[in-house]
Amino acid sequence: MNEDFLHYLWKFKKFDFVNLKTTNGDKLEILSVGVTNNNSGPDFFNARLKVGGQQWAGNVEIHLKSSDWYLHNHENDAAYKNVILHVVWEHDVDVFIKNNTSLPTLELKERVQTSILDNYYSLISAKKNFINCENQVQEIDSFVFQNWLQRLYFERLEDKSKLILEELKNTNNDWEALLFVMLAKSFGLKVNGDSFYSIAKSVDYSVIRKVQNDIKQTEALLFGQGGLLGIDCLDTYYIELKKEYEYLKNKFQLETRGVIPVKLSKLRPPNFPTLRLSQMASLLYNRQNLFSKVINAVNIQELYEIFKVKASNYWDSHFTFGKISSKSKKVLTQKFIDLIIINTIIPVKFCYGRSIGKETDEEIITLIQSLTKESNSIINGFHTIKLNLQSAMDTQSALQLYNNYCTKNKCLQCAVGISLIKY
Repeated sequence: MNEDFLHYLWKFKKFDFVNLKTTNGDKLEILSVGVTNNNSGPDFFNARLKVGGQQWAGNVEIHLKSSDWYLHNHENDAAYKNVILHVVWEHDVDVFIKNNTSLPTLELKERVQTSILDNYYSLISAKKNFINCENQVQEIDSFVFQNWLQRLYFERLEDKSKLILEELKNTNNDWEALLFVMLAKSFGLKVNGDSFYSIAKSVDYSVIRKVQNDIKQTEALLFGQGGLLGIDCLDTYYIELKKEYEYLKNKFQLETRGVIPVKLSKLRPPNFPTLRLSQMASLLYNRQNLFSKVINAVNIQELYEIFKVKASNYWDSHFTFGKISSKSKKVLTQKFIDLIIINTIIPVKFCYGRSIGKETDEEIITLIQSLTKESNSIINGFHTIKLNLQSAMDTQSALQLYNNYCTKNKCLQCAVGISLIKY
């Protein structure tokens, strides 16, 4: 038994309401259970009750035992002075508040159906290889499950919005600059995402605007800020880039404090930072006013066309400076573009739509459902338990479900867990 289960019982009124009374014998009517509080303070705000015929409005606190009130020192905390009802599983001691008045208490232990308790214990105590409900989730109605996945996807967008909106403030509401910084993080992938992010943040976007008409200067700027032009190399192209960077560094008073060094280890050659930074430079050069192009794109094909760029010609025969390789054009693959759209473009579109009061939910759903489902160990786990994930929206939702609910045992805040306990 834990307090999350008691929160569920109270929120959804999953207990016997017949002849409801407080532990002092006063008649109790619940007019409104209130609103869940996910921060510090009482568990539910703005509840409305009738206790002994007297109507009250205030907060509700929930504990396993009445004595937990004192265990948590609520009697000394002003945040709990407006609590009008103490909901507990077991009443073991009276709680007194101001003027030595007994706090109205509702004990739930004898008011919950055995079937609900059994289902709860079966879910939480299940032996599992992946998630708690792995042997039961197939029982959930597909309509309920798909609705929950859609809610989870927008919850994930809200989470991603926090960094975007924070960065927007740092760029003085310059959406073009914001997009540059967030794209840099995506181009770096997991290994170099933080490094590329720090490179982008080390350069004021006004500098990017001034150099992006020159592909060599743009590439030199990103390489130089990323610390990739500090080696001994006699390669002609390398020397040209280094010379360009020294010029830009002096002209714009560039600094590299706070830039995280890029990594080459554990990377396949197509993901080397040299190639990814060159591809990003090419994007800046070939797709100026990129933000407006992205915002005006209404389908996946238009976005694919925008990101159809390649590293500069030097990289056709190189992966690193000075070392010739077999010739191939280093283009952005569709799989890589999909990751950019999932992790940057759609979240930025979502935030921008909210900022101008434009409803974009349907457009976003259409875009994300047009993308192929992702593949990783977590997604493979869901496939193992026979969940049908069909698009990138489903896989993004599944990641949100696993990381924010399943691994934290938040079954009672999950539509799947709630449905299973109801059975």
